[in-house]
Amino acid sequence: MEQIELNATVKQKVEDIMLDISWQALAKRYFGKSSSWFYHKLHERDVNGTGNPSVFSPDELYQLKGALCDLAERIRKTADKL
Repeated sequence: MEQIELNATVKQKVEDIMLDISWQALAKRYFGKSSSWFYHKLHERDVNGTGNPSVFSPDELYQLKGALCDLAERIRKTADKL
């Protein structure tokens, strides 16, 4: 398994699961936000023309971690039912 450096972007850190997750559903379910809000954060896009990229705050990163852990647990429980 390849190691990700600590300063890697969130997008780089989730690259392994990027195509396996419905980020739109995750944004709505766990953040109550639109997919465009989430994608702007994930891709560090400048959304207001300020020249500053939109990034996840420390609280949002903690929330994203919790969302991914919850999703992983839900997948495991579903798999156990099979």
